[in-house]
Amino acid sequence: MTEAAPLSLCAREPHVPADRLVAEMVPPPRFDAVRFDTYIPDPDQPSQTLAVEVLGSFAAGLGGAHATGGGRRRWFRKTPPAPTGPRGVYLDGGYGVGKTHLLASLWHATPAEPSLKAFGTFVELTNLVGALGFQQTVATLSGHRLLCIDEFELDDPGDTVLVSTLLGKLVDAGVALAATSNTLPGKLGEGRFAAADFLREIQGLSAHFRPLRIDGEDYRHRGLPEAPAPYADEQVTRAAYATPGASLDDFPRLLEHLARVHPSRYGALTDDVRAVCLTGVTPVPDQSTALRLVVLADRLYDREVPVLASGLPFDKLFSDEMLNGGYRKKYFRAISRLTALARDAKGLVAQ
Repeated sequence: MTEAAPLSLCAREPHVPADRLVAEMVPPPRFDAVRFDTYIPDPDQPSQTLAVEVLGSFAAGLGGAHATGGGRRRWFRKTPPAPTGPRGVYLDGGYGVGKTHLLASLWHATPAEPSLKAFGTFVELTNLVGALGFQQTVATLSGHRLLCIDEFELDDPGDTVLVSTLLGKLVDAGVALAATSNTLPGKLGEGRFAAADFLREIQGLSAHFRPLRIDGEDYRHRGLPEAPAPYADEQVTRAAYATPGASLDDFPRLLEHLARVHPSRYGALTDDVRAVCLTGVTPVPDQSTALRLVVLADRLYDREVPVLASGLPFDKLFSDEMLNGGYRKKYFRAISRLTALARDAKGLVAQ
């Protein structure tokens, strides 16, 4: 039987309607089944156990019905008293300590219909504003019980002010908030570095958030082997042809293609792709290209799509200047996630 030719991401130019962006604001497939009781705290890190307890109580406190979708209020005869204390929580910690697992568990544990809860990355939220407009985004999300924002970005002043203003409107409408961001590996010893940055950047909203520190090592490296070395072009190509639903693209050409597709469509770009095979991985040439690659890495990681590659290893993608610059958090996250996906792809190569 002849093997089918693999897909090509470069041949795809998806168009995503705005209503799909709203409907897809749920935890990504990787986190469909996570719950608080599936989070395994590191016994040497008591802050992880505390985080589960605090977030469980936070979810339980959101049980009072107060709104319907579309920003329209529905008042009930028996309205529970407004919860005391902050209506938001900020998970502060390094890479791979399980913040997204906990954030998704909070979404699942909050007693409300999925249509009254929203979950998305900071980038996806800014894309939603771009697609719907600011006022319509406020109207759409104001009826929600909870908004979870993963990977809150502090490196773009314009977007940070935009989202801060949006969150202020949603807080006024009674929406509870939860957010995560990453502390740089070199900053872990500085205590509340990321939390202080976050609370300062969101300006007047700081009183609405309780910072919750989560310490620990990157779980993707706990007891796992080092990332596999890149394979030969021939091995990657054979694996692409032998794997149903795999894509096969030349890495430099894919980077060029990403410039022609809006980042809000990168999720759709990977629809029905079972594995991504890349040949000729080289260093990313510039910052704009690097930031687009970060978004693609996030969407692949969300969807648990393994990545098999030839050329340079993924920890050589970004220059020292990039890794020491203003967007370094994003680049470290991309390296961590692509490394995890490279491990997942090892089984695609015939032994």
